[in-house]
Amino acid sequence: MNDWQPLLISVSEAEKLRGQLEANSPLGSALRAQIATLETLITQPLSIPGHGEGGGPEHTQHKQNYLAINLAGRLFLITGEPRYYDYALALLNGYAAIYPALGSATSKDSNAPGRLFHQTLNENMFWLYAVEGYHCLIPSLDAAQRQNIEDHLFSVMAADALNRHAGDFDIVHNHGIWSVAAAAISGYVLGDAPLVEKALYGLRGDSESGGFFAQLSQLFSPDGYYIEGPYYHRFALRPLLLLAEAIERRQPALQIYQFRGQIIRKTCEALLQTAFPDGTWPALNDASKTINIRDDGAVIAASVCYFRYDQSPQWAAVAQQQRTLWVSAAALELSAALQALPAQAVNWGSVELRDGPEGSQGGIGILRHDAADPAMALMYYGQHGSIPRLHSALNHGHFDGLHLSLFSRGREFLRDYGFGRWVNIEPKFGGRYIAENHSYCKQTVAHNTVVVDGQSQNNGDSLQAEQRFGEPHFFVTGNPAMQGMSARLTGYYPGVGQQRTVLMLSVPALPSPLIVDVFRLTSPQPHQYDYCLHHLGQFMASDTALQAAAQLTPLGTDHGYQHLWDCARAKIAPGDSALFSWLDGDSYQTLVSAFPAGGELIVARTGAGDPHFNLRCEPALLLRTHGTDAIFASAFETHGYFDEATETSIDARGQVERIRVVSHDPCQTELAIFFTGNRTLSVCINNGDAPAAEDAFSVAWQSVSHLNIPQS
Repeated sequence: MNDWQPLLISVSEAEKLRGQLEANSPLGSALRAQIATLETLITQPLSIPGHGEGGGPEHTQHKQNYLAINLAGRLFLITGEPRYYDYALALLNGYAAIYPALGSATSKDSNAPGRLFHQTLNENMFWLYAVEGYHCLIPSLDAAQRQNIEDHLFSVMAADALNRHAGDFDIVHNHGIWSVAAAAISGYVLGDAPLVEKALYGLRGDSESGGFFAQLSQLFSPDGYYIEGPYYHRFALRPLLLLAEAIERRQPALQIYQFRGQIIRKTCEALLQTAFPDGTWPALNDASKTINIRDDGAVIAASVCYFRYDQSPQWAAVAQQQRTLWVSAAALELSAALQALPAQAVNWGSVELRDGPEGSQGGIGILRHDAADPAMALMYYGQHGSIPRLHSALNHGHFDGLHLSLFSRGREFLRDYGFGRWVNIEPKFGGRYIAENHSYCKQTVAHNTVVVDGQSQNNGDSLQAEQRFGEPHFFVTGNPAMQGMSARLTGYYPGVGQQRTVLMLSVPALPSPLIVDVFRLTSPQPHQYDYCLHHLGQFMASDTALQAAAQLTPLGTDHGYQHLWDCARAKIAPGDSALFSWLDGDSYQTLVSAFPAGGELIVARTGAGDPHFNLRCEPALLLRTHGTDAIFASAFETHGYFDEATETSIDARGQVERIRVVSHDPCQTELAIFFTGNRTLSVCINNGDAPAAEDAFSVAWQSVSHLNIPQS
């Protein structure tokens, strides 16, 4: 065993952090909050249970224990409080006493179990947190104490990872990042150089089949976008940054923060750039609807990026929104900056992030309107979020190319459902992904895109989907008042070409940006096209006569339609448009959509074919038309205000009355959007290949008295 060396906090840095104990600073507040948490834990009886099901009380206790070991070890190093040392040591000795003799935990899914948990992912999380907490105690431990803990706990964990679970150790996936981070940090702590080497470069030592450098090279695009989407990105970022900090301190010659063109900085920025203005992340692929930028990985990112890179004020703004800091030496400078800088809003601006390791597999476009009431439009046209040829666990992708999410007035009003999972609630399928996650949530109809012939894109087959990705058409954001993005899909449905163009327009007299959404489909064969939209809130009004179903039946038998109740329908004549409005929170939302060839407006709701009531009961709209080529041209308007407590309703009716497709061909699409007051907005979109920014689209009032809109 080598002499003790700092891992994440040196002795001198611990002294500086100790100086924050009474400081009126962001770091001081975060430190005192952690101490309060630990003091609460210490008052509870020590409990080291055996096996239990995923999400059950034993699982929860083991998780609390590894967090407590880590917290007590760090706070002992910072404060020198003996009770924290005693508490962490008691837990470590308790686990050392039982761990070698534990058999495998019970697993009800496809992931291999550890000794404590139902899957090795959780075992590796325990390993990383516990060994880091243990490291903080080492200078105060005698040789016998160290040998007991290392031989009976961490050495066993290392042997299991490299032998029993070698396949999961080398997996290029968010599980794999946790695995190699735990192993490398354990290797640094135990003075086990071969373990560190295997963790960094993989069991084969090639930096391709596994290891930390393989993760950094294969899972992130050159812009930093993570293959599985923001939900798994923020989860993978935590071990990634902890290991990066350890590498920088123990092996600075590796220049980890410069690796692959500063990919660590780029991936931290990319994660935060995808967040909605309220800090929550869009549910791209399997994802919770509640995870936000106060997650541990994002909090660590703010401190590390500010400390290791250029001290960007943007990271200070992020930390202000997070309202906490990572208690570490890396946060000392950020905390001081927060005290010196005035409060400011996070403003990443509009951004297009490429997808795929080489940045050549589509991407994600984000338009932002930054004002007192920020708005955001997000369109997804990247690669499928599953790569089953790499590992079966890389299976979190959804079939939703050209998906659109819209945010205004503090809410995501055109929504993605997210995942089908009741996290860690044992009665709900053990807290695992429910069957409906595959049969509904992953299917195309569950997203805001177009479904062809009632079937999911790529026939709902991940092996097909991973071979395809979207193609950027244009991304124009030079004029903040008139922004646009456009992308295409080819081959997602045999013989069908798809192009979606989304414009964010600041229109005079409208309090929020107008969103114009144009979805083109081309095919030599006739098809049924369903333009799907998902929202929350209460239906307000429609300008079409909706006929409610006398008896609820599912919309279909498969590809997710079996989970949608057919609630009401309205026939739309060729050339007409349909208006549908709803109340969401304290604001009204109005959709106006053109039907050049006529069709149906279908009001649906999730919950059909769901005997265990696993799905949330939420509304959906399907605008249906038939033909060879088709176009859906829609305008989304946020307007008005409602407060039930004061019985106040303002501007419950929007200003957009109808929309018409004036012309539509491979070269150009022209729309006329009719407003109240006899105002008409003309929108022209260039459908040609690779248009220049100045030629991508144009917007103008047809009435000369309204030419005060900023021009493209």
